[in-house]
Amino acid sequence: MKRLCVLAFCIPFASLAVSSGPNIPAKERKAGFVPMFDGQSLKGWTPMMREGATAKAWSVKDGKIIGNGDQGIGYLVYDRREIADFEMKFRYRFPAGKGNSGVSVRARKDRTGKRDFQSYHADLGHLGIGKKVLGAWDFHTPGRREHACFRGDRLVIHKNDQPTVTPIAGAVKATDIRKGDWNNGHIIVQNNRFQFFLNGKLSSEFIEHLPKEKRLRKGMIQLQLHDPGMIVQFKDLWIKVLK
Repeated sequence: MKRLCVLAFCIPFASLAVSSGPNIPAKERKAGFVPMFDGQSLKGWTPMMREGATAKAWSVKDGKIIGNGDQGIGYLVYDRREIADFEMKFRYRFPAGKGNSGVSVRARKDRTGKRDFQSYHADLGHLGIGKKVLGAWDFHTPGRREHACFRGDRLVIHKNDQPTVTPIAGAVKATDIRKGDWNNGHIIVQNNRFQFFLNGKLSSEFIEHLPKEKRLRKGMIQLQLHDPGMIVQFKDLWIKVLK
C-alpha cells in the first residue's frame, strides 16, 4: 500500500468511502446530506498527527468523536478527498480544558514548510482564546496576506488584496454560544464565498475576489486538535457535496 507523508505526518494512502450512519434527520436527508460519521468508529477518517502523538489522540465513545490534546495535536481528516464546494453540519463541545479547535476546509499540504497545511479555517474557539475568535474565519495561506474575519463580520477581499469589513446584522453573539455544552455548527463553502453559522445564526462570512491562482479552490476537510490539555467532541456530522 502506498503511503502519504505530509511534513511530520505519515498515513496509509487508500480510498475511503463516506461512512454510513444512523439518525440523520429526514429534513437533512431529503436535502441531500449524508453522514460523515457512523457513530461507532473512525471509518472514513484518518488522523494526521504531529510526531509523538499517540493512537488515543482521536477516539470514538458513546457516539462521539473525541479529540484529546494530552495525547497529541494534529488533525482528523475526512476521507482525504479534495472537495471544492459543500455544506457541512455538525455538533461540537469542549467539556474540559482550554484551547482552540476548528474545521479546516480546502486544506492541502503547504509546500513552503511554514505550516502543516494551507487552508481556510473556521474557529470553534474556547476559553482562553482571544475575543471574537470563536466563530471566526482565518486563513492559513502562505504567499498572500492573511485577513482576519472575526465573529460578527462580513469580509470582502478585493482583487487588489485590500479588505472591506462590515458588520452582519443579527449575527451570533458570545452569549448565544454554549460554553461546555453542545453547539450546532453549519459551514457553507461555495465558489469564493465562505459562511459559518453557529446555533442557527450567521457568525462570520467572507468573499474573496483574488485571482484564482491565489485562492485555494479545493482541498481536504479536517477537524483540528490544537492544544495540549484540551478535549473537544464532535457528533452528528453530515455533508452535502455541491461540487
